[in-house]
Parts: sequence; structure tokens; C-alpha cells
Amino acid sequence: MNEVLLMGPGPSPVSHRVRSAMARPLLGHLDPRFLEELDRLQDDLRVVFESSAALTFPISGTGSAAMETAVVTLCRPGRKVLVLSCGVFGERIAAMVRRYGADLTLESFPFGSPVDPEVARRRMQEVAPDVVAVVQAETSTGVRSDVDAIAALCKEYGADLIVDAVTSLGGLPVHADAWGAAIVYSGSQKCLGAPPGLGPITVRDGLAQSQGEARSWYFDLGLISQYLGSERLYHHTAPISMIFALAEALRDLREEGLPGRFARHRKASTALRAGLAVLGLESRVAAVDLLPSLTVVAPPGGLDEAELRKELLFAEGVEIAGGLGPWEGKAWRIGTMGESARLQPVLRTVASIGRVLARHGRAVAIPEAGNQAAKAWEETE
Repeated sequence: MNEVLLMGPGPSPVSHRVRSAMARPLLGHLDPRFLEELDRLQDDLRVVFESSAALTFPISGTGSAAMETAVVTLCRPGRKVLVLSCGVFGERIAAMVRRYGADLTLESFPFGSPVDPEVARRRMQEVAPDVVAVVQAETSTGVRSDVDAIAALCKEYGADLIVDAVTSLGGLPVHADAWGAAIVYSGSQKCLGAPPGLGPITVRDGLAQSQGEARSWYFDLGLISQYLGSERLYHHTAPISMIFALAEALRDLREEGLPGRFARHRKASTALRAGLAVLGLESRVAAVDLLPSLTVVAPPGGLDEAELRKELLFAEGVEIAGGLGPWEGKAWRIGTMGESARLQPVLRTVASIGRVLARHGRAVAIPEAGNQAAKAWEETE
């Protein structure tokens, strides 16, 4: 099978170095050489999270596993939890909070709009929450919420803050220490440029020890920290090859530097949107709220959008995703994350979408779309 260009909301393509790292011979999860690699990976995660927390590491599981770790740690029966949701993944946090028996207040914002800090303030005044959870980059809508403002409110009202950075870590600045966040978590398969299967997380110092025994054995941070610390007590068998892959992806990021990585994501998303606009595909999100890692556009009217995406995948070898929730059948989600946040994948995607539309009778200027994408790339800082 020919290689597919992954341009959806994750997983994203990985570099040849990351692929090679996954093929390394296995080591035992208590082998000193593996533990040295894991320690270096933790240091690199602290840089990208902007965190000084000792308990900064990859959960053995996807971003949803990291989400559940955060919820089971802080959202316990008797605690008041305010979830500020502007999409499907905010709703997922709320669903987990319900299952773990906390006193949930869900404040939902219009689909396609960010969290409104003024509404959040009013709800904090009314609820006096112990915990507030927010998604920085909502994968279902391509919307960015102002976590700086939410973090300031949490400090003012004395609430612990959980931040979902699954679609932002490595593509947008994440300020775990400056936010004073209790827990920030992410996923390996998006802007970090690694395969899916790990959930990077950073936990404020002392938090895991102060919470006591979690209701989940597997996601009990107190137990996991004993493996990550000097004791190296067995908890579970770490996914060795995935750790190697994420460690290599973080080395790629370290060499590029965070400013360079952020700039590349900005350039790629701006170029993509410029090319798509020439093809007649407009963003569903206001410009001020756009993510650099994910573009959400309205599909062409009068055509079966799912069939177009299927044709794009099998005839052109390019994968994009459809809408979720209220936007199912009404949106295309196109990622510029990690290795896909480069000019050539953007140009290929724009041209491929153009050819699919042309085959369905749409008059599209494919060369001009590519030219505008390339121009936007060059002009974006």
C-alpha cells in the first residue's frame, strides 16, 4: 500500500528519525539505559510544557488516558468541578467527571466559539469550584481558548486548573508553571510528531502525594511516581518502542527550537487556508480564534462530503477528517501538525482537494490555489 499523507486532526506524519527509533532493539523497562532515555525524555517534556514539575512524563496510553488520569486524580466525590466546554473534547472531560462521582457543573459554549472568560468568571462566582477544566485547543472545532485568562481566574478563586493541551502542545505555547496549573496533559500524535499511544502529562509538585489513593489503579499517579523516581518500583511494563519514538520526536523539536516549531505551524496553517480559500473552502471559525494546528472549513455544498473525503483518500492518498458533534457532515478538519506542518504537504493537500473538486464539476483554479498557499507561507512570520 502506498503511503498516505495524514492531514487530519491526528495522527500526524512522523519523521524518518522517529520511524527508525521505533525499530530499535528492545530494552527492558528497568534497564538502566532505558531509564536514562526516559529521564532525558522527561527533561524535554518539561521544556515543551514550560514546567518545572518533577512528575512530567508520558502516560502509557493515548491522550484520553492522560485526560482520565487528570480526572481521576482531582475530580473525586464531594469535589465541585466546573468544566468549560466548547466542543466534543470538553464534553468528554465532563463525561469522565460524571463517572468518577464528582459534583459536576458543565458550562457549554457555542460550537465553534471559544470559552468566554467573562462567563467563566460568573460561573466560578456561582459555583465556587474546587477544580476547573478547559481545553486549550478544541480538536472538534479548530478553536483556541484563552487559557491565560482562565488560569488567572483560577488563581483568583482558588481552584485547581486542568488543561487539555492535546492539539496544542508543540504547536502553541503551553505555560504550565505560569498558569499555576495542577495538571496539563497532551497526546503524542499531533504537534509533537510521534505516533499515537502516549499521553504526555505534567503534574504540579506535591499534588500526586496530597491526593491519596486514586479510584483507578492504573492511573494512580502516586503509584506511577514510584517507578519514575529514585525507587524505580515496578508499576507496569512501559511501552519501550513508543518511548523511543517520542524521545526522538522531542530531540527533533529540541533541535528546531520551540519558537521555530511554533512559527512553522503558523506558516503551514496560513498557507493551507490561503490555498483552500482559492478553492472556495472557507473557515468555519472566526480568524481571532483559529488554531495553527487545525483548520476547519465548510465542505463544498451540493456534494456528498464523505464521498469526497473517501475519493481524496483512495484516489489522491491524502487523509482529512469530517466534522464531529453538531458539525458532523458539515465540516472538514485538516491538520497541519508535526511533520505535516510543512509547505510540501500543504501544497499536495491543496492540489489534491482541487483535483477531487474538479472531477465533480467544480471550476477551481488549482495552480492559483498553490501559488497563493506558497505566497502565504513566505509572507507569514
